[in-house]
Amino acid sequence: MSAPPPTLAQIASCVSGYDPDALPVAQAQEFIARLVPRVQAVQRVPIRSALGRVLAHDLISTLDVPAHDNAAMDGYALRGSELAASGDTVLRIAGRGLAGTPFEGAPGPGECVRIMTGAVMPAGLDTVVPQEFVRVEEGRATLPAGVVRAGDNRRRAGEDLAKGEPALHAGRVLRPADLGLLASLGQAEVAVRRRLRVAFFSTGDELRSVGEPLDEGCVYDSNRYTLWGMLRRLGVEPIDMGVVRDDPAALEAAFRDAAANADAVITSGGVSVGEADHTRRIMNTLGEVLFWRIAMRPGRPLAIGRIGNAVLFGLPGNPVAVMVSFYAFVRDALLAMSGAAPQPLPMLRAASLRAIRKKPGRTEFQRGIVTRAGDGWQVEITGSQGSGILRSMSVANGLVVLGHEQGDVPAGAPLDVLPFDGLI
Repeated sequence: MSAPPPTLAQIASCVSGYDPDALPVAQAQEFIARLVPRVQAVQRVPIRSALGRVLAHDLISTLDVPAHDNAAMDGYALRGSELAASGDTVLRIAGRGLAGTPFEGAPGPGECVRIMTGAVMPAGLDTVVPQEFVRVEEGRATLPAGVVRAGDNRRRAGEDLAKGEPALHAGRVLRPADLGLLASLGQAEVAVRRRLRVAFFSTGDELRSVGEPLDEGCVYDSNRYTLWGMLRRLGVEPIDMGVVRDDPAALEAAFRDAAANADAVITSGGVSVGEADHTRRIMNTLGEVLFWRIAMRPGRPLAIGRIGNAVLFGLPGNPVAVMVSFYAFVRDALLAMSGAAPQPLPMLRAASLRAIRKKPGRTEFQRGIVTRAGDGWQVEITGSQGSGILRSMSVANGLVVLGHEQGDVPAGAPLDVLPFDGLI
């Protein structure tokens, strides 16, 4: 029998500088990394269904790729030792080799073979001269000195992948090139981790779903749609549970249903101090939950914990704060739960076009527009950085990350930027 998972208090005791009322981003990330479990179930799927899935085991190559020495381009195969040091090299053309129809036999001394890209190198030949360097007359090939060296333009057997070597390692999120690699090994199926199931819903009496009439004082719920898009990008199975009103019975039913059917539960709204406390109370009643104030902007309130066997992420309600909190904390946690190897977000350095005011003691994520500037990059803040201005995320193409200890930024100073391309 496996040991029970550590309690939230036990995890907190392992995190240096833990302070739930002013928790730095790095400490919150460390806590979450210690909290989340990994999916253990494995499935075998056809390789065309494996895109974006997490490889369950190291994949060991059962053959050499390529299987034989072969030509890297169209031309003439010869012995490198017969290349003249000066003057022309003249060789008799003994025949030709095509991809799938190799030259039969072994060329003799002073002979070459007309060869096409991918064709098996004839026995004893080790070099290919590109056809544009060769003059052919009366069955003989003439090439000038110095156009190739011995061994040029030959792909060796096993050069791409040797038999017995790992082709792909467990934990890899499979990409298009990986599917091609699997096919090159003759693999029709591959073992992957079960797809992570993530339930999510929004809370609030004022929220309406798209398609519903918008009553006075109400707003359309945007958070579920951005969450759905971010979850789809991670390759998990999203379970949209809609909008749940601020009612204890409805909230309890939603949490119970979500925890029973998903590995992780994400909520937006209801975790800030001063909001209707039904959501916070239900979370505490049904599971083991901590409520944090993160030293960051936007996205200060955050709830984290467990309800049943599901991991809970309670995000703030403001649209921009939801997206920033997701990429700061939830993305890496869900990838880890899926069994994926760590995949740090790409970061580039860009010069700030304007001065930026910043107080040390919190991490700030500001929306920016990144453009090319000569050999580097430059970034300009989109304007007002209010956490409810979702349009700013649509206008921006990156998040400017201002570190916990960082202060004011002068114009022209380099900044860290998370580009949206491939992220959002």
